[in-house]
Amino acid sequence: MTAETDLIKLYSHRILALAAEMPRTGRLEAPDASVTRRSPLCGSAVTVDVVVRDGRVADYAQDVKACALGQAAASVIGGAAIGRSRAEVEAGRDALRGMLSGGLVPEAPWEGLAVLEPARDYRNRHASILLAAEALAEAVAQAEAKAA
Repeated sequence: MTAETDLIKLYSHRILALAAEMPRTGRLEAPDASVTRRSPLCGSAVTVDVVVRDGRVADYAQDVKACALGQAAASVIGGAAIGRSRAEVEAGRDALRGMLSGGLVPEAPWEGLAVLEPARDYRNRHASILLAAEALAEAVAQAEAKAA
């Protein structure tokens, strides 16, 4: 299989559909925390706004300027973020990192990230894929620290 064929396979129809159907886009008017993460390698950027109530994500919005892989990851993250605790958010981030490093695919509610499993062979894409998960985890931690 050629490198071009591998890359075409990587950008599957499901990944492109997730990127096109990204939920919770935009910004929140009054977030408890906002975090922007950038990938220095490719220039992708994700800004996440959160509202945390009773230890759970009550509202979430994201501004995503990334490749289709980063957008697909943000789409899954955005679809699963509401109602999650800090521990659940961090577990999702860690599971995504693990999957990209050869581990198992994430469990519910992050199982949609499994679509990105073929990207594990493309290390130069990992930073973009991780942006939304890392920004969400950092934003929830900041919101909790601010509330304490």
